[in-house]
Amino acid sequence: MSLSLAMPPVAPVRSSAIEAELNYLGPVAGRPFTYTHAPPAGRPRSNITAEPHRVTIRDLRPIAGTVSLDREGFAVAQGASALRDVDDEAAIRSVYYSESARILQAATGATRVHIFDHTIRRRIPGAEDRSAVPRQPVARVHVDHTEHSGPQRVRDLLPEEAERLLRGRVQVVNLWRPLAGPVRDMPLAVCDAASVAPGDLVASDLIYPDRTGETYQVRFNPAHRWYWLPEMMPDEALLLKCYDSAVDGRARFSPHTAFADPGVPPDAPPRQSIEIRALLFHEP
Repeated sequence: MSLSLAMPPVAPVRSSAIEAELNYLGPVAGRPFTYTHAPPAGRPRSNITAEPHRVTIRDLRPIAGTVSLDREGFAVAQGASALRDVDDEAAIRSVYYSESARILQAATGATRVHIFDHTIRRRIPGAEDRSAVPRQPVARVHVDHTEHSGPQRVRDLLPEEAERLLRGRVQVVNLWRPLAGPVRDMPLAVCDAASVAPGDLVASDLIYPDRTGETYQVRFNPAHRWYWLPEMMPDEALLLKCYDSAVDGRARFSPHTAFADPGVPPDAPPRQSIEIRALLFHEP
């Protein structure tokens, strides 16, 4: 597979910007939470409410070769995958994980990439994520990890090495790719991390049967700068920074969300995608 972080421009088929609704965090009583399983008796599955805001989402293609994980918090990679059967778990872990690790290493210069998770999403109209199989697009502005849960994933997954690894720079980066294209239904929007204020990020509990994770829900801020990659194809991938231990001014958290493009006809093929999540280490 030939990989590149610079992507040649594609002739636009629509305006360079669209207006669409994104679901931000609405008013919430107490700390936001969501159960990934049936909650205890008397508890709702989640206390998070959506607050829709209409925003401008700009075409990322004209600047796809210049954005970076360290500045905007996202990047674009190009290169077809050798994976042929996305229902073959063994092939995903051997073929696709290896490919994705090479992309992430090239994008960041990390000395080590540890892929710990992947999710395949095939949209079923009307279904909600975590209540349906397969998993559904998440139409809510969020960041997968936080100041606390980024380092905690290192301790959870690599306990014997964690304290040594955490003395160096650590990142959590997702790689998102369509399984079929062009993607018109529920594409992914990404937010320039430089436009996000610390107070916009609200820590939220993600409660599993055996542990409690933490993500960021996001409050609306009119300063947010949003982008999407129109008509994404399977030979294109988005890299999303979900945590960075560096506190020297580089992007640390990039919010993202699936969204309904109002210019897309209702009979567009439902979105199918795969995302991997990885710990990246910069060891001396």
